[in-house]
Amino acid sequence: MSGARTCEALVIGGGPGGLTAAVYLRRFRRDVIVADKGHSRLSLIPISHNYPGFPGGVPGHELLGRLRQQLDCYGGTVDDIEITALDKEDDVFVARHDGGEIRTPVVVLATGVADAGLPVEGWVDAVAAGAVRLCPVCDGYDILDKRVAVASQPYNRTGHALFMRTFSCDVTLFEREAGMPLTPEEAERLRVAGVRYVASPLKGVTLTDAMEPVLHTEDGEDHRFDVFYPMLGEKARSGLAQGLGAKCGECEKVIVDDHQRTTVPGLYAVGDVVLGLNQISVAIGQAAIAATAIHNALPWQFRRRE
Repeated sequence: MSGARTCEALVIGGGPGGLTAAVYLRRFRRDVIVADKGHSRLSLIPISHNYPGFPGGVPGHELLGRLRQQLDCYGGTVDDIEITALDKEDDVFVARHDGGEIRTPVVVLATGVADAGLPVEGWVDAVAAGAVRLCPVCDGYDILDKRVAVASQPYNRTGHALFMRTFSCDVTLFEREAGMPLTPEEAERLRVAGVRYVASPLKGVTLTDAMEPVLHTEDGEDHRFDVFYPMLGEKARSGLAQGLGAKCGECEKVIVDDHQRTTVPGLYAVGDVVLGLNQISVAIGQAAIAATAIHNALPWQFRRRE
């Protein structure tokens, strides 16, 4: 993997969006390199019950493994490298990593997002056990009527708590920042919905031996729950796109058109790094759209008789 390499398309990110884009491109007989540094959020999901075709659910690591196997069926592989810089020379992208560089006319950015959250001791184990959860759209159904704690940024704290109230009768919203009390309108919406509110700012979170989250507030109180949703925001891993001047929106997410094209010619983006709904199925759909658009935009490679 040393020195300079070339390909028709470089996919940066080996999560569900990136791997699906690569599968499509290989089935289109395109020369593809997939660069992945191994930080897919999918690997954190203990089991997904809303991904189509798996009525009993599928663990995140298993789905990633299946996608890699599928890519292998078409002669594709994943390079365990991190793209640290991405530039453009005329119509060619130059992607640099520790072992050299990759030159390509097309790049698919599938780098995902980074979650903002409170430091929880044993964070990875807590997520694996279902005590700390990151996506109520994905797994709200799985925590029906459990004791649910929600911590949210002030701009949408009421909305997050009310969303969780549709899954549980026992929801408590915790204040995250001092000096940011609820407005009378927010307080009334929570009261009507039966959501409890803890005004003392959240100081930290620990886990019991039974993997129950305990939320500690500045007034010295400890609050035990079954599930904790630290809905404190996210930040897209869009630095490579921003370095090229791609237009981004909320949470630094990349803005794309109907074909997943960014504002930089030749640069596509799919999955959670794109402005929109963070879901595996969405990322896979976007990957199919992007790969097909790429195939149609590249010069045709006509099949030869053997």
